[in-house]
Amino acid sequence: MYTLGEFIIKNKDCFSYSTESLLRLFSCIKLASKEIHKEVNKAGLTKKIIGVSGVKNIQGEVQKKVDDFANQAFINSFKSRNVVCGIASEESKNFIEIKNKKIMNNPYIVLIDPLDGSSNIDVNVSIGTIFSVYMRSSSTKDHLSINDFLQVGNRQILAGYIIYGSSTILVYSVGNGVHGFTLDPSIGTFYLSHPNLFFPKNGNIYSVNEGNYTRFSNGIKRFLRYCQEEKENRPYTARYIGSLVGDFHRNLIKGGIYMYPKTVFFPEGKLRLLYECNPIAFLTEQAGGKASDGKRRILDILPKNLHQRTPFFCGPKEMVEKLEEFTNE
Repeated sequence: MYTLGEFIIKNKDCFSYSTESLLRLFSCIKLASKEIHKEVNKAGLTKKIIGVSGVKNIQGEVQKKVDDFANQAFINSFKSRNVVCGIASEESKNFIEIKNKKIMNNPYIVLIDPLDGSSNIDVNVSIGTIFSVYMRSSSTKDHLSINDFLQVGNRQILAGYIIYGSSTILVYSVGNGVHGFTLDPSIGTFYLSHPNLFFPKNGNIYSVNEGNYTRFSNGIKRFLRYCQEEKENRPYTARYIGSLVGDFHRNLIKGGIYMYPKTVFFPEGKLRLLYECNPIAFLTEQAGGKASDGKRRILDILPKNLHQRTPFFCGPKEMVEKLEEFTNE
């Protein structure tokens, strides 16, 4: 059974950049994720991360204490290691440039949703972290600019997530398949537990907040009626956690489509393109699936700002393509 580090070294030819840098990137990710794992697993015993902080984030949402804790854990972890020159977080208005001449020469930038689904922590439901790594587009001789972060998703060199649930699992891809590693908390090591993850062919789950049904477009409503028909291998089973990481992880293993359409309240969609949709779309395609905004491939969308939102659909190709038939009518 391989550890994460052993697996990376064994498959070093799958990553076209520096293996040493990849190991150091994961050193940052593992350290912060283990800090969050520790706090989340004793959340019921402490008020340190339960409840709201009283501060609103850039999205205008009241920040949970755990959001701030996770955000600082990842920022501090990346800052303390000579591997990335810039960080953009869903919780922060602007990107952070690490102003150290030695570090500025590094070509890597990271975008992160420190804690997806944090509203679920009070009720002990799965939450997660989503991360994405790019090569900066500007010269390492220059200071970072916003354009270094506003890259299309198909330029990601690493994407993944950590799910904090009944166990803590790290799932990632460098563009050569999707692999999952489960944390053994007794020794603090991630071991390969889910090699070569791939969407099952006959998906039968759909995940959407049906409480918003009356606010969906007619195309989405027709697709939901299709999912509920008693015909062929339907009706599909409805499963919705309200945490993108939790819903996606289940659907990746069990086979299902995740949907977050636009509504009258979120006419451009609710999920963030850079921090949530791009990395999950990258994993989706690497696992044989498809990710779309209902009309376009997610990984081909050129971002216009750091906190851009988009409708989001991902899952097995057949299910997403069927949805697109309804949304494009």
